[in-house]
Amino acid sequence: MRTKNEYEAITRSSQKPGTCPKARGLRLPGLRLASACANFPAMLVAWTTVATAAAADQLAAEVVQRHLAACVQIDGPIVSHFRWEGKIERSQEFRLCFKFLESQLGPLEAFVHTHHPYATPEWLVVRAEHVGEKYLSWAVAVSTPSPL
Repeated sequence: MRTKNEYEAITRSSQKPGTCPKARGLRLPGLRLASACANFPAMLVAWTTVATAAAADQLAAEVVQRHLAACVQIDGPIVSHFRWEGKIERSQEFRLCFKFLESQLGPLEAFVHTHHPYATPEWLVVRAEHVGEKYLSWAVAVSTPSPL
């Protein structure tokens, strides 16, 4: 049985290409190796909001159609409170959550900013710390356009 320090050492070594614990046949309970291994693509998550369900649905559908994200989820309606042009505002919005590969960040960001209905859209991006191997494999498969 491995100690916590041994698991941490294996995890640190997995940051170097070719030293992924999965490739060496090691199993690390509770660690999703897909995000720990340098030879796996990184998954990012981003959020934006729009004013209507129809705008959210259209943006989500176009992003997935263009293979810019593996998945887009829509939450809402939500209520946002914020300061805009010197006034306190309250508005109902719909939040989109994009799940995508790091290589898609530039094209996805450009598409969202070009097609977003707001002049100053919310755009927050974070790196997923851990990703299930099967989910990441699926995301890679659906993020690559099929040859014509």
